[in-house]
Amino acid sequence: MATEITVPALGESVTEGTIGEWLKQPGDAVAADEPIVSLETDKVAVDVPSPIAGVMSEHRAEVGDTVEVGAVLAVIEEGAAASSGGGAAPAAKAETPAPAAAKEAVSDAAQTLSPAVRRAVLEHGVDPSTIKGTGKDGRLTKEDVLAAAKAKADPAPAATPAPAPAPAAAATGARGEERVKMTRMRQTIAKRLKGAQEEAALLTTFNDVDMTAVIEARTKYKDLFAKKHDIRLGFMGFFAKAACLALKDVPSVNAYIQGDEIVYHDYVDISVAVSAPNGLVVPVIRDCQDKGFAQIEKDIADYGKRAKEGTLTMADMSGGTFTISNGGVFGSLMSTPIINPPQSAVLGLHRIEDRPVAVNGEVVIRPMMYIALSYDHRLIDGREAVTALKIIKEAIEDPTRMLIDL
Repeated sequence: MATEITVPALGESVTEGTIGEWLKQPGDAVAADEPIVSLETDKVAVDVPSPIAGVMSEHRAEVGDTVEVGAVLAVIEEGAAASSGGGAAPAAKAETPAPAAAKEAVSDAAQTLSPAVRRAVLEHGVDPSTIKGTGKDGRLTKEDVLAAAKAKADPAPAATPAPAPAPAAAATGARGEERVKMTRMRQTIAKRLKGAQEEAALLTTFNDVDMTAVIEARTKYKDLFAKKHDIRLGFMGFFAKAACLALKDVPSVNAYIQGDEIVYHDYVDISVAVSAPNGLVVPVIRDCQDKGFAQIEKDIADYGKRAKEGTLTMADMSGGTFTISNGGVFGSLMSTPIINPPQSAVLGLHRIEDRPVAVNGEVVIRPMMYIALSYDHRLIDGREAVTALKIIKEAIEDPTRMLIDL
């Protein structure tokens, strides 16, 4: 009996996706609940599983096609036997075929490899069974695959005479270029950020923060914290709690415009910008106002790990009332972050560096960080933005304020 596999519901307000990769080809055996295709949505890659066991009969769409929720993706013959050679699969657009061994290995490991890892394995033609994973429970990450591909491409030099130098003509004027279609996620990021610039009245206010107190607190308690909570005490937890204080006192920074109304929130759901293989994603730490440092740090660590593995879900990134983006981890000294619509404000963190500052009339060297608050001036006045950023600064410079709600 033939069963049509359709595009499942992809999340609130998401009506379509793009076929990123076929995990099963016509003629391949398919187990019940085994992923057969990876769909790229505006936010994440989603694996579509087969509801039955059987054999892939045909694809109804090709890699790169945009398909709506409910559209037929493929047909599976229930209980049929797999053919020895398998059918010909639609060619992936602008994709270099991977060696047969890599494709077979990816097929065998389809239930354990994330979409991003599978794509990297096929692209570089490496055998995932020969790579030691560094992810949770030994799972492969994209970085593992890239490292294995690099090692494969750069073998140890053999003890043989060096080849004769290539003709000079071949070494000059050789300039190449490559055209790669933007992923659906990257296209969405581009549209959303450009839309934010065009729609919102963006403005940024800056301040600098003396990180001495936070650094001393981390140094003093990091071992006890890790022993008790089994998680590292980082800086983001301090800034998340400081932001909760600021948003409580200046509620417009935690609000957004919807039509001709302003929507205020009595909770703080903080979107944390995380770098993923396909671009920047912003999973949400919900109810930060009620969480302690340990739970916030655990949430951040979990999201960061799953972002690298490509296993974040739509639910992880839906909502959010305020965003924190840490460009300091990449070495940024100062920047003007862009808000994440429909939110009205984003806090930008930057690198810490020792700088001379005046303290009680004397010049001293302190670990300083520039912080920036970009905001929608249609909703948030300059006085409110500056006040919110000042509250964050004061809380970081005197962390006791976060304990006694000042």
